[in-house]
Amino acid sequence: MWQKQLCLAAFRRHALRQEDQIEIFRAAGFEGFFIEWEADGAVTRCRKKAEETGMLFQSVHAPFGHARDLWEGGEAAEQGLKELTACLQDCADNGVALAILHTYIGFDKTPEITQTGLDNYGKLVSLAQKLGVKLAFENTEGEECLAALLNEFAGCDAVGFCWDSGHEMCYNRSRDLLALYGDRLLGTHLNDNLGVSRFDGRPFWTDDLHLLPFDGIADWHGVARRLTACGFDGPLTFELNLTSKPGRFDNALYSRLPFEEYVALAYQRACRVASLMRNCECGIMN
Repeated sequence: MWQKQLCLAAFRRHALRQEDQIEIFRAAGFEGFFIEWEADGAVTRCRKKAEETGMLFQSVHAPFGHARDLWEGGEAAEQGLKELTACLQDCADNGVALAILHTYIGFDKTPEITQTGLDNYGKLVSLAQKLGVKLAFENTEGEECLAALLNEFAGCDAVGFCWDSGHEMCYNRSRDLLALYGDRLLGTHLNDNLGVSRFDGRPFWTDDLHLLPFDGIADWHGVARRLTACGFDGPLTFELNLTSKPGRFDNALYSRLPFEEYVALAYQRACRVASLMRNCECGIMN
């Protein structure tokens, strides 16, 4: 896309190998991709595919199963640190400059900000600095943890923010997080959803649909204006799901499409978002 690099997530849960997905992304028009980390050599394989196709390996999404444990300490936290250390080393060894980290997981209680947690994340920040990898903390549930970490490492060039547009709409109840952290924006996870579904207003992970842009209730003109106001000029990275969350059918139409057609549709929607941003940058009102 002219003036904007567009990237898409290559997920393991899709039927095709990640390397094959990357080929299809390139054919559709995308310029880059990101993957989720696992300890099976996927980062190395996808780095090779990036070099073969000329694609940007935009980031690696770090595992987040132990995100709450890092705040609570103990053996589970040590396991989480071990896992994340391996992820960051994998990024460094394969020339991936950005790792995306969640700061919390769970909806059953209010997060507690602890010195143990700050120290554990501090170990990861120190390692990232040593390896030359940047960490982007993502907005998820547990917004308090995101705020604490971005405050703790406010002066660190290796630490920034990854904005998930869909998480903001459901997990963060549409609070404008770009207004808070947009000056530290290192990457995006752009997607759509239907907001919080429960009548009592309590968010849950099944609200996080990752629909194609313009298939939910997001204000994409507003998204473009807000990203432009941040001065963000990096790749526009989209995190989209083919399949529905348990007990829901929101993504069912996507899963009926051949994968190539789904990616082509995703690229068309990504181009629409990029066009809105370009219009904002040029002062054209939408």
